Amino acid sequence: MSHTRPATALSHNGVMTALAAAVAKAEEINVPQNVVIVDQSGVTLAIFRMDGAKFTSMKTARAKAITAASLNTATGQMAPEFAVAAAIATDGEVINLKGGLPIRFGGLLAGAIGIGSGTGDQDVVVATAALEAIGADTV
Repeated sequence: MSHTRPATALSHNGVMTALAAAVAKAEEINVPQNVVIVDQSGVTLAIFRMDGAKFTSMKTARAKAITAASLNTATGQMAPEFAVAAAIATDGEVINLKGGLPIRFGGLLAGAIGIGSGTGDQDVVVATAALEAIGADTV
């Protein structure tokens, strides 16, 4: 019986690269965004609000990142009855809106990114650009 498991973590350079790529993509598509990056336990590693991003979307961006890390999957795909129950049980920490992606390397969860302030599809485009910039697994 093993007492360890394989793990990986984002370095501060990885976090900054992902953040910069997300901001660059948001500027490219002309949609100011809130960006939240968390580690695999949901601890915040970076949080950034672009000029013009909706301040209320900061909370949803954080919830998207926490949800993607907790469930190790993209957000916005839950069955409606599970989504409501999860949101109630976690005081809104788990959310079923598009824009949260797990950050994995070789299948190992390193963290997650949550994007908020555009449409769900725009948020996913920005999150995907961040993952590509750091060489994370495709989601």
